[in-house]
Amino acid sequence: MTSPAPVARPSPFHEQTVLWVRHWTDSLFSFAITRPDDFRFRSGEFVMIGLPGEGGAKPILRAYSIASPNWADELEFYSIKVPDGPLTSRLQEIQAGDTVLMGKKPTGTLVLDALTGGERLWLIGTGTGLAPWLSVARDPDTYQRFRHIVVCHTVRNVEDLAYRDFWTREIHEDPLIGDEARAQLIYYPTVTREPFETAGRITDRIKSGDLFTDLGLTAGFSPERDRVMLCGSMAMIKEAGELLETYGLKEGSNAEPGDYVLERAFVG
Repeated sequence: MTSPAPVARPSPFHEQTVLWVRHWTDSLFSFAITRPDDFRFRSGEFVMIGLPGEGGAKPILRAYSIASPNWADELEFYSIKVPDGPLTSRLQEIQAGDTVLMGKKPTGTLVLDALTGGERLWLIGTGTGLAPWLSVARDPDTYQRFRHIVVCHTVRNVEDLAYRDFWTREIHEDPLIGDEARAQLIYYPTVTREPFETAGRITDRIKSGDLFTDLGLTAGFSPERDRVMLCGSMAMIKEAGELLETYGLKEGSNAEPGDYVLERAFVG
């Protein structure tokens, strides 16, 4: 009597094809992969991304915010390059046609569902913490829920302002939300290590009031009016969260929406 053939276990990952890669600087790059037909996500969520292990080793995966909006045909990601990083040292070498692993379950708190209603949405990020804002700011629901959207991006050097042309020009030509972006979206970059028209950390510009002065707004955040999302360095998220609390804003979550949210998966 022959033994039944072993049943193959379904893979916990999708195997997707790289569509394009763009290297912004020696330390920053973006790439896009094919999207499975059954893959659904909310703009602002993250998913596990990785590469097959070498020499039979287990795959290495890390959490990556999805930079494309929930309606897009492809899935875009924005990454740093870590020379000795277990994943990015290899991931930065990918080319169109290569295979990338992707988890099957997106998740995260940087979603509109985790915020209560408001008038103005602040998307505050440092470095590659810009990625979820590329998704949220291309979602038509964002413009229906908020009258104004302010994208704040803080980097060390001017060359690190990846997607600057997108925020200042290309998003205005988007066939789905271009008109809304022209009327409702403000891009506010800051640079910490080089001369720039808006220099310094975003938290310092909040505390000094320069952020609000530059935008012609009343100083400070209002629990009645402002909603905030935070993504990026642990130091910025901690400091900004404490600042928001002093203005009376309360942290929200998927289970209990609030005035501001942050992504704890990247904070430790």
